[in-house]
Amino acid sequence: MLTAHKIKVFQSLDKKKFRQKYNLFLVEGNKIISELKNSPYKIKEIFSVEPSELSFLKSETHLITERDLKKISFLQTPKDSVAVVEIPETKFLQHPKIQIILDGIQDPGNLGTIIRLCDWFGIEQIICSQDTVDLYNPKVIQSTKGSFTRVNVFYTDLEEFLQKSDVPNIGTDMTGENLYQYHFPEKFNLILGNEGKGMRPNVEKLVSQNITIPRFGNNKSTESLNVSMATGIILGQIFSKF
Repeated sequence: MLTAHKIKVFQSLDKKKFRQKYNLFLVEGNKIISELKNSPYKIKEIFSVEPSELSFLKSETHLITERDLKKISFLQTPKDSVAVVEIPETKFLQHPKIQIILDGIQDPGNLGTIIRLCDWFGIEQIICSQDTVDLYNPKVIQSTKGSFTRVNVFYTDLEEFLQKSDVPNIGTDMTGENLYQYHFPEKFNLILGNEGKGMRPNVEKLVSQNITIPRFGNNKSTESLNVSMATGIILGQIFSKF
């Protein structure tokens, strides 16, 4: 049942150190929770105002009131259910054709949207710097809309990873080769930098080619694109060739 101790634990899971301490994270809303059914994620228990809607999941589901739901939800307008899910061991996929590399992405919404884009375009793995926002941040999980169950996200030392990579490292920058004129290789790493600072100098040194999204407006005064928006444009162009 939903005890005072559990409420305290669940409320603490908005912070990375407590997610690591308890090895748990929360998934909210029946629609996203249902995505866990055919995934490697293990649901520990579910708290719901409508348990019957999740009867297809073989997990212990507790009926709670809307008042109690608000106590454990991280949403301004809580949805119908909250699932308590175990954080699995990290894994690394060997030799995917295209990998997204994230260097210091800080905004949870950006990471969540990039995960959704990778799911849409069939990219299996995202490699993140250690200081990129945590995958299990509640806002990241919510913004993936369930795509986190189908895209592997791996955190590592980017410099070491890129140095050892046997495929081209393609960077994204305001000054680079025109995206629409660039011929992408069959296999490569696509590097996206921090929202405000871009790629770190030590990472940029490991880039074999930079690409840019050209501006077509008459005044060309827009300073930059949101990183997740840029990711969508670039992936759309890459896969238009397939």
